[in-house]
Amino acid sequence: MEIPDNLTMKPEIRSYPTLLDLSKAAAEFIVELAETAVEDRTIFTLALSGGSTPRLLYEYLAKEEFARRMPWEHTHVFWGDERCVSPDHPDSNFALAFESLISKAPVPSENVHRVPTEGELPKTAAREYERSLREFFQDAARDRMPMAFPAFDLILLGLGKDGHTASLFPGEPVLEEKTRWVVAVAGTSASPAVPRVTLTFPVINQARCVLFLASGSDKRDVFQEILNSPESAAQQYPAARVRPSGSLLWFIDEGLV
Repeated sequence: MEIPDNLTMKPEIRSYPTLLDLSKAAAEFIVELAETAVEDRTIFTLALSGGSTPRLLYEYLAKEEFARRMPWEHTHVFWGDERCVSPDHPDSNFALAFESLISKAPVPSENVHRVPTEGELPKTAAREYERSLREFFQDAARDRMPMAFPAFDLILLGLGKDGHTASLFPGEPVLEEKTRWVVAVAGTSASPAVPRVTLTFPVINQARCVLFLASGSDKRDVFQEILNSPESAAQQYPAARVRPSGSLLWFIDEGLV
């Protein structure tokens, strides 16, 4: 297993009393980051996460106090991973974001880049999503030379009780992927146990900023090990192998302290 060589670098930890407080702070952080990115590069690229934790964040971003400041016209929305279900299925990460954010905020439809999971084999969906990402980032860079990996402005991630993040689960061969941007995952150990499509570590670790949202005392032990013993944690928990070239932040609630 290849372990990132910058494990000694400490991430920034921001602790909040509740998930509600965490989510509001994350919304403020994202708006400020987006404003800066658009000012510097005219575009903001955001990869969303799934699961239940980010729902409140998405709802905050759709509220007037944040939505009016967010540069939605220049924001392009992607997904860090997706379950291979229809886009209106209750388990769909797209459905979560659409219901809580995209349908309520002024996000241009052409700026929403979802994973094409319906009617596709997982490997086909992964291949198609990687193709669309390559086209988008190549065009955004205005460079005809193929790029190794894209640099998302912000990738949102969560933490599973088993230490997984996105759809990168312990023991999966895709943890060692070196060249592909997107891969299919069987998802047999996941909940729900459905095939998935996920960004790979080379893409995640190329991001300008990665923000983990983590809540709940059931994840405390895993989080503390990732924070305090990163080298050994990286042998067990995929989340510990997230070490972006940019900044790494954890927004946590008191359950993880």
